[in-house]
Amino acid sequence: MTIDQLLSPAVVTIRYLHAHYPKAKVYVIGEKVFKDELEQSGIRFARSPEETDLVVISWDRDFHYRHLNDAYQAIRRGAEVIATHPDRTCPVPGGAIPDCGGMIGAVEGVTGQKVEVIMGKPSLLTAYAALDILGVEASSCLMTGDRLETDILMGRQAGMNTALVLTGVTKREDLQRSDIKPTFVLESVRDILSFRECGN
Repeated sequence: MTIDQLLSPAVVTIRYLHAHYPKAKVYVIGEKVFKDELEQSGIRFARSPEETDLVVISWDRDFHYRHLNDAYQAIRRGAEVIATHPDRTCPVPGGAIPDCGGMIGAVEGVTGQKVEVIMGKPSLLTAYAALDILGVEASSCLMTGDRLETDILMGRQAGMNTALVLTGVTKREDLQRSDIKPTFVLESVRDILSFRECGN
């Protein structure tokens, strides 16, 4: 696999911005690497809340009050808002840390406005972007992931077969309590190779 074969929330967001907000000036809450990707793709950044057409919320480990106030002031003046992904936490060695869901929650808390458009799983925007890039039908795909409420839900809603792997967030007991059911349950992604070898 090479880097150009990875479909990240940044890629989906860039495609969405070019398709729906080609001339917008955006205020970005996010890590430097994310901002660099947007800038290199031709996205124009706003320099103040007054000139902001769209607020883009992503994961930002340097998130602070100025970010929150700038986003609030821009949205209060009529700017629209989208987010890259809804994950509440991000797994890291030794545990987990707050993810984009924390930034979304802060903005929703001060504006009283729900962020409706979210690029990442379980949004179908991600599924449709992947299918478009690959040039394949949903029925030919196997969506594999460790989260029922994002990976598996998105795959099901897009019409894909789904495989839950038990090496991440979701455990077998969580699966028993959930209404979201995958097509397959695998101990790890290595089991996909066994399926291929068996002709399944």
